Amino acid sequence: MTLIEDAKNGTITYLIRAVAETEGINAETVRSCVAKGLITIPKNIVGKSRPMGIGKYMSTKVNANIGTSRDYVNIDMEIEKAKTAEAYGADTLMDLSTGGDLDRIRQKIMNSVSIPVGTVPIYQAAASHKVVMDMTSDDMFNAVRKHAQDGVDFVTIHAGVNQHALGRLRKSDRIMNVVSRGGAFIIAWMIHNEQENPFYKEYDYLLEIAREYDMTISLGDGMRSGCIHDSSDRPMFTEFVTLGELVKQARSMDVQTFVEGPGHLPVDEIELSVRSMKELCDGAPLYLLGPLVTDIAPGYDHITGAIGGTVAGMYGVDFLCMTTPSEHLALPTASDIREGATITKIAAHAADLVKEGQREHARARDTEMAHARSKLDWEAQYRLAIDSKRARDIRESRITSSDACSMCGELCAMKIVKDAFRNDRN
Repeated sequence: MTLIEDAKNGTITYLIRAVAETEGINAETVRSCVAKGLITIPKNIVGKSRPMGIGKYMSTKVNANIGTSRDYVNIDMEIEKAKTAEAYGADTLMDLSTGGDLDRIRQKIMNSVSIPVGTVPIYQAAASHKVVMDMTSDDMFNAVRKHAQDGVDFVTIHAGVNQHALGRLRKSDRIMNVVSRGGAFIIAWMIHNEQENPFYKEYDYLLEIAREYDMTISLGDGMRSGCIHDSSDRPMFTEFVTLGELVKQARSMDVQTFVEGPGHLPVDEIELSVRSMKELCDGAPLYLLGPLVTDIAPGYDHITGAIGGTVAGMYGVDFLCMTTPSEHLALPTASDIREGATITKIAAHAADLVKEGQREHARARDTEMAHARSKLDWEAQYRLAIDSKRARDIRESRITSSDACSMCGELCAMKIVKDAFRNDRN
């Protein structure tokens, strides 16, 4: 049986119990939410990843994207990036490789980490042809099955990109049309072949494959906005409606899902998108790339994404896909992955400070940090920091004879007031 079936039958499996213990939440609550599709635990039955809960009452999770390109294939570098992502707080990893021996690359990446791994199977289906439009529906589904057999925990499928959404796109005034690579593959294929998207048309078959391996479907946002001008438009919301229908269909087959959301949004539109997707998709876990809140910060899009991610998390987003300083510019390095993972982890924690089910736990850590700072307890501060090594390196590179930081030294506000209170009591 799938995890949803077990949960519906009242069974608290080891996956549910492990997630409950990690999150500090009652196991029965987790079971109930899994049964309703409000919490997803992506774990292929033949995979080796550790349990990871995404959704209602869960801490906000962070995904890291890695993978080769056709221009640059270096497996060792991708493995280094995978390990770096996990070491710096990524909760899941996606292999988006498009160049080289994709089966070998995927297996080596999966063997290098313990966190759940996701993929986009259509990349491999397209890679088998010189022209994307020449792939067949069999190529698409065979790629999904191969990834399932290999133990991939979740796959992004752009099933919401259908002829209806294409019609909306044709009538839109978008500047950037489609920026989702998988979505673009589907759009080009539908236009060239004058057929419906096979993943939408034969969605039940897709669910049968996923059910067989208890593999989670990440319903991709092929119509996501790629710039501020294109945000919150009709193509995007048309896809939202379809994704909600696909979530319902997956739940009827006891297949776990989460839903991907928009990429570029001004801050004042984030609440609208998050609440709309949550409503239309009946509370399914929501996974956002960013969202990036401005288009003019290349080199700093890990920061624009973290700003948007914090706001989105406040309104109910469950899962943040990190961006790196290389976003829109180049294939990221291991250093970029470290920076992106850390910044996005900060955004996730900031969201948890106000999030139902996580507020008390998240604030306890901040309170502990406040006490450590008050006492000038540097070891405790390093331990509590999201990036302990960087915090230690910065302080120790500019240390003084004072037990305060080198910014204030003996003029430290906390030291002065503490001494004043001590003298006042005497």
